Amino acid sequence: MEKRVIIFLILSLLIVLGWNFLAGKMGWIPEPPPEEMQEAPRASEPEAEPSKPPTASEPALAKEKPASEAASPSAVPMTAAAPAGEEVIVVATDLYRARFSNRGAVIDGWELANYTSPSPEGPVPVELTHKEGRFLKPLAIKAADEDVTAQLRDGLYRVSRDFERLDERHPVGHLAFEYRDEGSGLRVEKELTFHHGSYVVDVSVRAQGLPENWGLELGTNFGIVEWGEGFIGIMGPAFLIDDKVEKEVPDDRLVRMGPVRWLALQDKYFISALIPEGAKAVGVTKEGDNLVSTDVQFPGVESATMRLYAGPKAYDRLKALGIRLEETIDFGWFIYGSWDIVRWIAKPLFQVLRFFHEYTQNYGWSIILLTVCIKLLFVPLQYKSYKSMKDMQIVQPKMQELQKKYKDDREKLNRELMKLYKDHKVNPLGGCLPMLMQMPVFIALFNILYMTIELRQAPFLLWITDLSVPDPFYVLPILMGASMVLQQKIMPTAMDPTQAKMMLMLPVFLTFIFLNFAAGLVLYWLTNNVLTIAQQFITDRYIFKRPTFTSLTSGPPEQSDAKPQGDGQKPSGKKKKDKQAQKSEADTPVES
Repeated sequence: MEKRVIIFLILSLLIVLGWNFLAGKMGWIPEPPPEEMQEAPRASEPEAEPSKPPTASEPALAKEKPASEAASPSAVPMTAAAPAGEEVIVVATDLYRARFSNRGAVIDGWELANYTSPSPEGPVPVELTHKEGRFLKPLAIKAADEDVTAQLRDGLYRVSRDFERLDERHPVGHLAFEYRDEGSGLRVEKELTFHHGSYVVDVSVRAQGLPENWGLELGTNFGIVEWGEGFIGIMGPAFLIDDKVEKEVPDDRLVRMGPVRWLALQDKYFISALIPEGAKAVGVTKEGDNLVSTDVQFPGVESATMRLYAGPKAYDRLKALGIRLEETIDFGWFIYGSWDIVRWIAKPLFQVLRFFHEYTQNYGWSIILLTVCIKLLFVPLQYKSYKSMKDMQIVQPKMQELQKKYKDDREKLNRELMKLYKDHKVNPLGGCLPMLMQMPVFIALFNILYMTIELRQAPFLLWITDLSVPDPFYVLPILMGASMVLQQKIMPTAMDPTQAKMMLMLPVFLTFIFLNFAAGLVLYWLTNNVLTIAQQFITDRYIFKRPTFTSLTSGPPEQSDAKPQGDGQKPSGKKKKDKQAQKSEADTPVES
């Protein structure tokens, strides 16, 4: 029975931990496009700036300001400038630096000020927009008539704004775009309201002369920085319709009808989301490998309001929106689905982890403290598991005798084994059940350490400068593997020597897998192993100095009712020594 349980646990662990690594090695997970391909269009940005300098009557709102000029905030009146060509309008806040183009009145770039990505030239700000120009960009209007869509995409909008830079003295700013076509009667106005200290932008759109059905693009991969880098939670498009969070990447085009709460594109750490009022449908279009476009649709209306969030998947910020957008951080993931019990456990653990960070200011030490607390919480269960394994170890010789005696009669063997367990009050699953009860906690903590942006680029000590990426020198995985070997050596077991030797391969395999795991996860596992070793040492030294059940010390149950022989005198000294020797042999664990 124990052998089957062990095989089941090993296979489950191999599936959960080994799938992503194996799929990457075999090429089943598509590689993200090279960084140089993603950044190549940056070189062409200066060409998009107007060749004609603005006149004195037209404020220079389009050109990107030098850093020294942009740093000094000054409110300016809301005036509209006639478009002389394509212009780039920059909005800089303490959290992001957004670039807008008056050609189509769309988002041309969105850099996060407080988050960086590695590059050959060093860390650069995280860029949320996709740079390939053949797709509709964020906030582009998508009409039912493709000609109208192309007209609005290529048309030049008048631009007006009432701020240069947002700060504490000027916390709110407005940016407006206007397009008119007198011949067709087409008129579109977009107004964006920015807030200091917030990733949320208020967006309003007023349109005249549009076909009855029109929508607003969230863009292609807007909010996806590293597609396919993780295997937990929701990646790509997601939306909340009819009070249900859904994720689906279609083969071509998907339209889902219903009241739309939000529509998002996101990866493990970052997200962009439209939060519309009055939208009746969402559209998801697969543009290619790892390329998805999304839009919200407003049938039969001439104006629409919504909010845009483009930034990190920070739990508090998403939860403060009050629309369940924080559910894109899937704390409940397990294998191929999301489990409520894991989510219920993960959220309090996440709060405790952040509580420790307020005092330690180091997520590495916070992980260690949280692991210690969890270990102390499960001391009674682990004691029960350890006691059951010790019981099984002591009764193992009798089990082996029964296995030899009834090796040709499986049914008789099972009955005798069950009688043996009952006589000695031994539960063969007692060592596994307490561990299985701890699994939701371990899975929840795994999700927290893997998915939360708090650990992204969070340093620990010495060479560990980012707990969200693998240990560059593999020190933590090697120490973790060594701790697992030591833990197996001192753990009581009822397995035969051959099975015990096979189990020694498990630390080697897990070490190989953990080489590619985030350093924060490996730190948790290493800390847990060290605490388990310490607990086993204390238990062996101070608790289990006597046999774990009394039935073996007094002899087999069938001899307990035997009448004493002799004249009833006390046993001689030799008999006492014999009994003490038998008791010592019963206390001695059988080596596996």
